[in-house]
Amino acid sequence: MNTSSRPDASRNAVPYLYGQESVAVARVLESGQYGHTEVTEEFERQVAGFLGVPDAVAVASGTAALHIALLTAGVGPGCEVIVPSMTFCETVQAILAVGAAPRFVDVDPATLCVNDRLVREAVRDTTAAVVPVLFGGRAVDLTPVQRELTERGVSVIEDAAHAFGSRLGAQRVGATGALTCFSFGPVKNLTCGQGGMVIPRTPEEADTIRRFRLLGVSASQGERANATAYRVESFGLRYQLSGLNAAIGLAQLDHFATTEQACRQLWRTYQKALTPLESVTLVDVDADHAVPHLCQVRVPHRDRMFAELRARSIGVGVHYPPNHLQPAFAPWRRKLAATERVGEEILSLPFHRHLTETDISLVVAALGQALTSTGGA
Repeated sequence: MNTSSRPDASRNAVPYLYGQESVAVARVLESGQYGHTEVTEEFERQVAGFLGVPDAVAVASGTAALHIALLTAGVGPGCEVIVPSMTFCETVQAILAVGAAPRFVDVDPATLCVNDRLVREAVRDTTAAVVPVLFGGRAVDLTPVQRELTERGVSVIEDAAHAFGSRLGAQRVGATGALTCFSFGPVKNLTCGQGGMVIPRTPEEADTIRRFRLLGVSASQGERANATAYRVESFGLRYQLSGLNAAIGLAQLDHFATTEQACRQLWRTYQKALTPLESVTLVDVDADHAVPHLCQVRVPHRDRMFAELRARSIGVGVHYPPNHLQPAFAPWRRKLAATERVGEEILSLPFHRHLTETDISLVVAALGQALTSTGGA
């Protein structure tokens, strides 16, 4: 189903709807109940079933998911959180929101993800959590360092904003033992329009997350409606997911097998088409196990390439400028050689479900022409 009059190579990312979403939203509107309702709870149950986990807690956004997960893990002032600089700034803002300090680390240039070696080298006595970013949909395996992290009381909180449906081995991301956070933003592989999800590790964590997302109140909406008082048991925020957003997510989840197959095929089509361009390096998302969310390449003369491709109406982007070089995060700046090098080279090619093989051929041809004209071929 088209959601744009020109959903082609001129766009970097475009939402994809199957058509049932509007019907599902209309049902919620007709019910007169627009906030957190049984539709939200049904979405939680179905996501938990899809992932093969006991519970899932829906929240208002991926940023809210990270914020609540950090609070639930007891991360706060005086704590450090290991996080790759190569991520969207929301990951860092969530760390700052709990009063902790980010400890930026490098990434593997081949994957743009952290690995066990990089995490092990960064852990210090003040480290309270590690937030691996599952970049582009690729799962991050910290199994080799997990025992050491556990012994030191360090939580693993996955930023899986790009990785809903991806796998680590036979298990879906979210079912591998970490406190996992998903985003269901407009252009994610599963969208709620806006929304997020936290996958708790224990029933106690699930209870804590549910309190945090509703202003620290322990009672459910139904329980509050039938009582003269309620208890505020902790700090909390209004981070609930509305039934309107959850209805979109439920409709999307019904078609996720199609989404999964289509995203992998799209990425592999790019992979094949890019092979002749020797000066272009494709960032590996492990498409056999990931549900790819981005198609990124490393190119020479990136800024000139970006300008030229944009001039040719090719919707390239940059995901992301390194965070440790951002002015707001200057107090935690440190030298990260690989990230800084990759940050000057990465280019995101148009990647969305409306692209055809013809569109991808157009993108790759324009990329080759831009390489020649900028002297990068």
